[in-house]
Amino acid sequence: MEDELITILESFKYPVIRQGSLGPDEKYPDTFITFFEDSDREIQAYDNETFTARLIYHLAAYSTSPATTYELTGFIREALKAAGWQMVDRGHDVASDEITHTGRGLTVSYTTQNTTIN
Repeated sequence: MEDELITILESFKYPVIRQGSLGPDEKYPDTFITFFEDSDREIQAYDNETFTARLIYHLAAYSTSPATTYELTGFIREALKAAGWQMVDRGHDVASDEITHTGRGLTVSYTTQNTTIN
C-alpha cells in the first residue's frame, strides 16, 4: 500500500520525501509532501493469520505559500478518498523547521483484507 500512497502523492508533481530523510544540509523545496507510517495494525486474525489489517500514515504538505499548503492537502485528501483510503482527520497544523514554510497534516488509513483465508 505504501507504493500506492507514494504514487498518489507523486501525482501532484511536488517532491515526496519520507519524513526525516531530508539531509541536514539540504534546502527545503518551495513546496513538498512528507509521509511516515504510524502503524500497521492487525484487526482480525484467523488460524494465526492476519485477516484484516489497518495501515495508518501521517502526511504533511509544506510550502512557502500558506494557500498552497491548504489547497494541496485538500487535493491529497480527495485523491486518497477516491482511491479507497479513509480519513482519520480532515487536517491539522504541523510545525515547520523553517520559518519560510507552513505545514498542514493529514492522518489517513487503509484497511486490507486477506480474502484467501478459509
